[in-house]
Amino acid sequence: MASVAAGSGIGVLGSAFNPPHLGHLALAQEALWQLGLAEVVLVPTGEAPHKRIADDPGKEQRLAMTRLAAADDARFSVSALEVEREGPSYTYETLQLLAKERGDSELVFVMGADAAVGLESWREPERVVALARLAVARRAGVSDSEVSAVMRSLGAGDRVTMLEMPQFGVSSSAVRERAAAGRPLRYLVPEPVARFIEEKGIYR
Repeated sequence: MASVAAGSGIGVLGSAFNPPHLGHLALAQEALWQLGLAEVVLVPTGEAPHKRIADDPGKEQRLAMTRLAAADDARFSVSALEVEREGPSYTYETLQLLAKERGDSELVFVMGADAAVGLESWREPERVVALARLAVARRAGVSDSEVSAVMRSLGAGDRVTMLEMPQFGVSSSAVRERAAAGRPLRYLVPEPVARFIEEKGIYR
C-alpha cells in the first residue's frame, strides 16, 4: 500500500454534505492523522451526475452548512468549485481544478470503500487515479481485496492507502429524517449546523 510524505499532501473529501455530520469530520480527521496531511478540503457536490440528491435544500444551503461544519478546525477548508460550476460535478474535473489551484501539493482523494469499488463506473476514472492518490476508508461489507482488485484494474494499485475508521452510526439520511420529525440533532452534526437546520427549517 502507498504512503504520503508527512505534512505535504492535501486531502480532498467530496460529498453532497446533505447535511455534513460528525462522521464526515471524523473521516477527514482520520485522513489527516493517518496520512500526515497538511489539510483536508471539503468539496460539496454541485449537481450530482448519477443520481438526484435526496431532499436537497439546494447547493448553496449545503455549501453554507459545510462551511459551518469546518469552521472550528483550521486544518479543514471548504471549496465551492463544484457548487459554482455549471453542469454535473465530475470528480476528475474537480481534481484538475484543485491541482491548478494548489500547485505542487500532492492531492489525496478520500473516499469510502463502498464508493471505491464502484470507481470504474465514474466518468474518466483513470484521470481520477492519475490526478490524486486515494485514501479509502474501510466499510463493513467491503473487503480490502475487492478494493485492491478495482484499483489494480485502473492501474492504481500502488496509489491507494486503506484508512481505519471508527464506526459511526450516523448518516445524512438519518439526520434528515430526524430533522423532518423535529427531533434533536445535537451530537450528530456540529452544533452550528444543528442551529442552521433548525433556524432555516431545512428538511421540515
